[in-house]
Amino acid sequence: MPESGVAAVVFDLDGVLIDSEPVWDAAKHEVTERAGGRWREGAGIEMLGMSGPEWAEFMRTELEIPLPSEEIGRRVVEGVLTRLAEHVPLMPEARPTLEGIAARWPLALASSADRPVIDTVLAVAGAAALFAATVSSAEAGRGKPAPDVYLEAARRLGVEPDTAVAIEDAGNGMRSAVAAGMTLIAIPNVNTPVEPEALDLADLVLGRLGELTPEVVERAHLRRSTPPRRRP
Repeated sequence: MPESGVAAVVFDLDGVLIDSEPVWDAAKHEVTERAGGRWREGAGIEMLGMSGPEWAEFMRTELEIPLPSEEIGRRVVEGVLTRLAEHVPLMPEARPTLEGIAARWPLALASSADRPVIDTVLAVAGAAALFAATVSSAEAGRGKPAPDVYLEAARRLGVEPDTAVAIEDAGNGMRSAVAAGMTLIAIPNVNTPVEPEALDLADLVLGRLGELTPEVVERAHLRRSTPPRRRP
């Protein structure tokens, strides 16, 4: 392990590597209206961090969609994949940033996105080979802010969670990473509102993905206990 103590870096997907929250919102809104549900302003934000089964059940009960949650989930994912087939909104600096970090440490992905979406995005980005492990929260248990998906990513990498550095944009994702015991680097996204108390959990806050370098990762990990941060 390097002297800094970093053993791995774990990335979120939506909002960090791909500007896809508007894509998910559009697909969920469309499914709600077409199925006779009741979409409401802010519903997309309420679902941030939920696993596939969790947001599908939320849509069934809270948005009053008269379909089984499994069918809701299938339709939404189909809508997302249809939109991604037309355009994958990768962050401009995603590929070179990933390559720079992967040259130093193994990478994992810990995402709330469903497996077909994860695989599609990484294939289009030509980045699948850069990740030693990819985890959908639907495969790990509870969605964010529970720590399950980050703990599973660490397990698959074979590292202790407190030796990993997580890269997140959303409040529930930040809470999830910190609850797992990881160092947290926050990169807020304009499409993902973040509560100040969630951002306060970060060991380091960056303005854009391109600022993430191996030196920045090491600096965040070294400063994680000075001063002690609040826990979620």
